[in-house]
Amino acid sequence: MIINDKQSQLVATARTAGIWYLILAISGILGFMIFHPQVYDADPQRTLTNLTEGETIARVRLLLEFVIIVSQALTAVWFYRLFRNINEWAALAAGIWGTVNAVVIMISAIAMGTAIKIAGASQVLEDKVVVIDLLSNLISNAWGVGGLFFGLWLIPLGYIITNTKRMPVWLGRTLIIGGIGYLISTFIIYLGISGSWMGTLTIPATIGEFWMIGYLLIFGIRPVKE
Repeated sequence: MIINDKQSQLVATARTAGIWYLILAISGILGFMIFHPQVYDADPQRTLTNLTEGETIARVRLLLEFVIIVSQALTAVWFYRLFRNINEWAALAAGIWGTVNAVVIMISAIAMGTAIKIAGASQVLEDKVVVIDLLSNLISNAWGVGGLFFGLWLIPLGYIITNTKRMPVWLGRTLIIGGIGYLISTFIIYLGISGSWMGTLTIPATIGEFWMIGYLLIFGIRPVKE
């Protein structure tokens, strides 16, 4: 009975982690892939126009960034709660690196809020364009450097899964491969290397994340094998 109660609590914790992870995924897709290109352009003049004429969209993009930050932090905390009694060190590493990633994305949110304010200020147009260009680069580089910690937090999660078999072993392996892919991708980007093949490096992470979300929500976590 005690074992069943503990397993039920663990499954409930796993599903809560899955909910936060799902919110993170949805807000990330909406914010970074759908709304972001509608506001931030490679041309700072165009970005300034978007911020001025489409302020509502810009503010929605900023609010989605807030959701990303909060859900990333809470997902990290709930993963720590889920795995701390299974592997304390790996759970702590996942919790810390996931939280640091949320902090890095905060820099992006701060830059977005500043960009909206600058766009509506009564300044010389040329000065606005220069500042908006700086802030846009800060946003993109916050996400770029954040890839390091996003990759790092997937690796201990995968390690826990592959070593305990409390979830599918290949789920754990996919997360590890995906985490390494994010790390390699970030280093390659900042070495100035580009190519259409770059996107393939982060595909395992995407597969692993949605697999993880689905497993957490549907099954939770397996009981300890006797």
